[in-house]
Amino acid sequence: MDESGVGTRVLAEESLLGLLLPFWQVVIGAVVLVVLVLSVGRLARRGKSRMTTALLVTAAVIAGFAVIGVLLEG
Repeated sequence: MDESGVGTRVLAEESLLGLLLPFWQVVIGAVVLVVLVLSVGRLARRGKSRMTTALLVTAAVIAGFAVIGVLLEG
């Protein structure tokens, strides 16, 4: 079977994006981590009351995402 033609070019482009994808995931993860650390530091300076509220909201969001993930999986 001949592998030359238009389909070969598309596969080559997809393989290039496949090589770059992990790099972009690392960049996005690093940016999210920096923003998270900065926001937690700012929240901690505001006081214990706001920190407790933020932790409760964060726990509720995590639980919500878990429930949505389980519901959409089935």
